[in-house]
Amino acid sequence: MSQQTDTEDVLESLASLPSFHHPTASPDGETVAVYYDDTGRNELHLIDVESGERRVVTDGEVPRNARWPMAWGPDGERIYYHQDEGGNEQNDVWRFGVDAKALESNAGGADGDAGAAEPVVEMDGQVSLQDVADDGTIYVGSTAGGQMNLYRRLPDGEIEQITEYERAVFGCELSPDGERIAYGTNEAEDYNNVDVYVADADGSNPRTLDIGEVGAEASAVEWGPDGDRLLVTDNSTDLSRVGVYDLESDEVTWYGTGEYEEAPVAFLEDDAGSADRIVAVRTRRAAKVPVVYDLESGDGRELEVPEGVTIPAGGGRGSDGSPTIADGRLLLTHTTPDRRPELLAYDLDSDETAVLLEAEYGPFDPADFADAEYFRFESDGVPETRQAAVEHDPYEEFEIGALFYDSGERPSPPSDRESDEDRSASNGSPLIVNPHGGPRAADTLSFDLYTQFLLSQGYSVLQINYRGSTGRGRSFVEELYDDWGGAEQGDVATAAETVLDRYDWLDDDRVVVFGGSYGGYSSYWQLVQYPDLYDAGIAWIGLTDLEVMYEETMPHFKTELLEKNIGTPEDNPELYRERSPIEYAENLSAPALLVHGVNDRRVPVSQARLFRDRLEELGHEEGDAFEYVELGEEGHASSDIDQKIRLFEILADFLDRRVSTA
Repeated sequence: MSQQTDTEDVLESLASLPSFHHPTASPDGETVAVYYDDTGRNELHLIDVESGERRVVTDGEVPRNARWPMAWGPDGERIYYHQDEGGNEQNDVWRFGVDAKALESNAGGADGDAGAAEPVVEMDGQVSLQDVADDGTIYVGSTAGGQMNLYRRLPDGEIEQITEYERAVFGCELSPDGERIAYGTNEAEDYNNVDVYVADADGSNPRTLDIGEVGAEASAVEWGPDGDRLLVTDNSTDLSRVGVYDLESDEVTWYGTGEYEEAPVAFLEDDAGSADRIVAVRTRRAAKVPVVYDLESGDGRELEVPEGVTIPAGGGRGSDGSPTIADGRLLLTHTTPDRRPELLAYDLDSDETAVLLEAEYGPFDPADFADAEYFRFESDGVPETRQAAVEHDPYEEFEIGALFYDSGERPSPPSDRESDEDRSASNGSPLIVNPHGGPRAADTLSFDLYTQFLLSQGYSVLQINYRGSTGRGRSFVEELYDDWGGAEQGDVATAAETVLDRYDWLDDDRVVVFGGSYGGYSSYWQLVQYPDLYDAGIAWIGLTDLEVMYEETMPHFKTELLEKNIGTPEDNPELYRERSPIEYAENLSAPALLVHGVNDRRVPVSQARLFRDRLEELGHEEGDAFEYVELGEEGHASSDIDQKIRLFEILADFLDRRVSTA
């Protein structure tokens, strides 16, 4: 998108483009529930699959921030959802009564009636909805007792804890007859291990399934319709694979050739109600495409969708259940870097696609948005740029994937430059280096609003799938273990050097690093480790002091993120200090914007406050060397339109003053 003249109007229009989240099919497949914000606020909408009619059925009952998913109850008359306070993710579970056939208003009613919203699971800590049984029993994960474990809320309202592990419990899949549950956790000596367990519905009699090798990560995704099989995955062979576990023979049948990383989604039932196929998602470079496997023959085929990111949507019993809708079609979301997400119904027999929810572009034309160039480059984790904080020797060399977005800005001819003051408008495009969060994540060929916002302001954008990113197997992920702030940060800096060398129209005097969450940690680290490379930086909800982060984050982030990646402060005190950006705050030489939500429980706001205080101790004045903003009523980012507008305005103002494109 070319730079617009009226920045305020453009930012508000971009942030206000309607977005949908968590499309979820009803148990009968005839209705899709979806969060959508075309009214200016996130609300619950129902889409009739046959007619395509869409109705909004809530009026402020659901959260403004649509981060957390929803689930239909098995009777199709209630939708269960997460509710927190100001984005703090300390969720309770609520339910909203719906009648997908006859709901005409959202007027309140009796318990469970259409239009009635009520809390059904209220607990301390973070609560994550897992499944709902036919009798109304609700299964959740919760940190109420400390670590993330499983609880269930019985029909009489009693809540009981059903697992008690030292390590976090991942997921809870309820069998079709409601008699058993499957979940993941780790009791092995190898800290990286994750096993699948099957237990009675009350958590008793757990047994570990024999899936893969010790040290690999396994998980169960869904029960087969007869309750005799589980759809599973593990990464014993490095790349994640898709399998079906037979609970009677205790054997796994694996599908695929092992060429790509694949993640299972669901069993697909035939007309008789038996599962004859499964659907999975294949990662190929930065694209994702659904693949369907025949269970008997093992043959697989990719669905005929344009390159980008196409993912089956959830539904059925739980928040991640079957994506099948009426007439056996698949419910899919599809997006590309320059095309906003659409909700599709895909016919597996004819390969024909119908649009259930179109992407809206408001005042923009789809051609206004920029596509991405995917490329790879060689990196040994040590860029040419000076290492100011920690000196690293070269690491193993990898091909690192990256996405580059061209703003279209080009240098003006020298004859057109009227004065030195005009040079900033004449030297081409400034560059935003945008490392992703996670770190167990990856940038893909999908539409990203923040990227398009930066492009609209005249900045080219570079995203890097540094070592530690997903999509390339377990060993690539584990390259980051015990090395935060090491080779992966070198990959980021090397990527910036690569595009600056490749494109002479990029202005190497206007290079900015901007990231959120672990990307915020990367922003802090890039600024103190490679200060010669950057002319400004924006650290959003980022980590600065790893030891304090360990003490203050939620229990499952402490064990499954920090301990799994870099051990404990007690075991690795030198690493925790050496790789904390706050230790090198004196290296900051470029103007920095520190932004953090006050209700963030993943990365507490203390992380930004500590870095601000350290800068002030070093004699830096707020408003000069750095700027500091706390976002009220917001946690670890937000999808709310008003909050996106606020953040966009903050970023645009900082960039305009510090790294102008005009």
